[in-house]
Amino acid sequence: MFNRSRFVLWVEAYLFYPTSFFQRLLSYLLLPLSAVYCAVVLGKRFFCRKRKLFFTIPIVSIGNLTVGGNGKTPFCIALAKNRNRVAIILRGYGRKSHGLILVSDHGQIMCDAMASGDEAMLYAKSLPDATVIVSEDRVEAIRFAKKRGAKIIFLDDGFSKSYISKIDILLKPNPEPRNSFCIPSGPYREPRFLYKFADLIVSEGNDFVRHVEVLNASKRMLLITAISKPSRLDAYLPENVIGKISFEDHYMYTEKELETLLLEHNATTILTTQKDAVKMATFDIPLSILKLEIEIFPETLAKINTLLAPKR
Repeated sequence: MFNRSRFVLWVEAYLFYPTSFFQRLLSYLLLPLSAVYCAVVLGKRFFCRKRKLFFTIPIVSIGNLTVGGNGKTPFCIALAKNRNRVAIILRGYGRKSHGLILVSDHGQIMCDAMASGDEAMLYAKSLPDATVIVSEDRVEAIRFAKKRGAKIIFLDDGFSKSYISKIDILLKPNPEPRNSFCIPSGPYREPRFLYKFADLIVSEGNDFVRHVEVLNASKRMLLITAISKPSRLDAYLPENVIGKISFEDHYMYTEKELETLLLEHNATTILTTQKDAVKMATFDIPLSILKLEIEIFPETLAKINTLLAPKR
């Protein structure tokens, strides 16, 4: 029987921290594909720079060069939560919809997680005064957000959109991957040298710290997640976690499969992340939540405020 959880962890290890001979060999064998991929990515980036679009309000992109999450969403939430008339724009990976969708209109949630995707719904629930928009076309979404009164826009994962004039903040993994190749040979979506094109590079421990607490803890908790690099949660897990099951990033659960897993492991609750929990909100299943908040250091906030200050 196919073990989805082991496969997810194997792919994570292969991309970021290859240890076995087979993983290292596979990485080198796929280098020709990585070279083609990098050529396409770089060609698109530098061609688009020639037709840069400028907007009249600040646009801040929170991104990273590697696949999967390095804390972009909680970092963006921490940065946006004390600002007024904020719009969050993202593609909405994993959603069962297409085109531009207004997820949250000044705090009023307008759709469900199936239409928005998990990250967008987490933004909508975490930022009760913000406007959240998902769209494959970021320019269309920016113009739509401006019409709805946004005074500052945050682009989740917008670094590759080099045709948009913006402030680029990149989150660097800490520690960095041992594998420095681009996909499919490694974890980088764009070559590492592109860090020098960012306005600011931040990393955990140097610019921010995570605070994690378990809400509604129980005696026998089964960890179920659909996030990239699920092993990064290990440092925050309590002792009474009886098992760990990982699905691919942005996976949309069904109530029946979670009920089955709960019974199979004789668990009292499912322990999951806030990002996962928004997809389980309508399920009649007992949940324990890993609540994550990011505290951005004052020195880093000062640097960001300097970047946002009007140019004279």
